[in-house]
Amino acid sequence: MMEKNIKNYEVGEQVIDNLINELVRKSSSAETENLLCQILTTTVKLGRESGDRGDLKLVNNALKELRYSFKIFSPYRAIKKVIIFGSARSKVKSAEYKMAEEFSRKLSKRNYMVVTGGGPGVMEAGNKGAESGKEFALNIRLPFEQKPNPYIDEKDKIINFKYFFTRKLVFVKETDATALFPGGFGTMDEGFEMITLVQTGKSRPRPIVLMEPKGSNYWAGWMHFVKSQLVKKGYINKDDLSLIHVVKSVDAAIKHIEDFYKVYHSIRYVAGLAVLRLNREISGKTLKLLNKKFKDILISGEITVSPPAVKEIQEGEFLNLPRLAMNFNMRNYGRLYEMIHVINRD
Repeated sequence: MMEKNIKNYEVGEQVIDNLINELVRKSSSAETENLLCQILTTTVKLGRESGDRGDLKLVNNALKELRYSFKIFSPYRAIKKVIIFGSARSKVKSAEYKMAEEFSRKLSKRNYMVVTGGGPGVMEAGNKGAESGKEFALNIRLPFEQKPNPYIDEKDKIINFKYFFTRKLVFVKETDATALFPGGFGTMDEGFEMITLVQTGKSRPRPIVLMEPKGSNYWAGWMHFVKSQLVKKGYINKDDLSLIHVVKSVDAAIKHIEDFYKVYHSIRYVAGLAVLRLNREISGKTLKLLNKKFKDILISGEITVSPPAVKEIQEGEFLNLPRLAMNFNMRNYGRLYEMIHVINRD
């Protein structure tokens, strides 16, 4: 039976709306029919309202890219993945290339999958180091510089994008950790966007490691700018620096990523509450410490042990995991990261 609230969003012509509903009934599951109906309704509205062929081409290409990407990643959603960003111009003999290759190789041995931008330089090193079948390449079609590197063993794991914005969305949606190596405008763009997304709560919390080989001062210079210009002048909060972690070795980067998910599992916002799913229960001592140390990020009440929320039960989300719930202010995500680190030290 089609959900009644589908009628809240329709084309407004009974014949067309009936055709959409019929197509949805033949094309979706009961869990997805409402959303598919809205997608098709939006498509029809766009076709009727826009006479600009360029508008329709953009939406068409973006939807195709997202559909194909979801198809490729869907079988691997249960496996943790690390996105590697860095310069396409790093030479094979450079220290950062070798570091990225070692990082990818060691991640693979720990059963992580590696995602890169698919091009040369640091991206190539990431694909080169990964074990066969454990890497993806999200390539962007450019008139220069960016051709898929030869180190992706399974060609169906190469996804070619026309648009940066769809590629970036897939980078964030399908990965669990971010590693940034020295790079140019593209690396800075990807890095700042990733930090902005977690700073504003538009992406779920994730470890973000800024990696550089010993002897490099790339991130030291970057951090000097961030602290002297952004923090000092009040453009960001000092605790926003907790969103990132600078490392000089591969092992330190992997430890930071693994430690982030040691006890903390994931987060879900339900009916005004932030629900933190944990890999195991924490001690009463740690819970007391959380309430004492992080009272400032609560709108009201306390951080409490919680059963799954009704929405989680309906959607079957990690029902076997213990939980904490709190009235998080949805603003101080740097402090939320600090709280996650305290939970992981339990």
